[in-house]
Amino acid sequence: MANIAFGVDVGLARVGVAVSDPSGILATPVMTLRRDLKKNSDRRMLLRMIVDRGVSEVFIGEPKSLAGNSTESTKMARDYAIALAEEANEAKIEVGIFLVDERLSTVSAHRSLHASGRRMQDHRQVVDQVAAVEILQQVLEMRRNSVRVQASRIVLK
Repeated sequence: MANIAFGVDVGLARVGVAVSDPSGILATPVMTLRRDLKKNSDRRMLLRMIVDRGVSEVFIGEPKSLAGNSTESTKMARDYAIALAEEANEAKIEVGIFLVDERLSTVSAHRSLHASGRRMQDHRQVVDQVAAVEILQQVLEMRRNSVRVQASRIVLK
């Protein structure tokens, strides 16, 4: 059976989503969701995509400082992951939700976009998707190389 995974980059205004191929080799961008802090429509849309694509794992980037400390962005990603896990549980959607260290994924995404010839003004539209791809691709490569993925599973009490 295929093991499809999502990579998710959570920002203040947008959420980037990437998906793995069934063989777990390649991460590709899916879309950027507009963050909706009042209605949470971004999480509902993400859950719908999880069901529609048969996703079994979601890796949400946990941005830490370079020294490995928690930041406001770290808290935001954790809160998002917990809320997503709670909503999946309420909807009886079986999916593993993990937080994975993503230091510098957005910086790296901007570099990749610049190297591909995109103008800086055009980055905003896709940088979250590219960061989500980088988060997920890191997980896929670690697995392919038999390296233990350092991720924290969200467990509801």
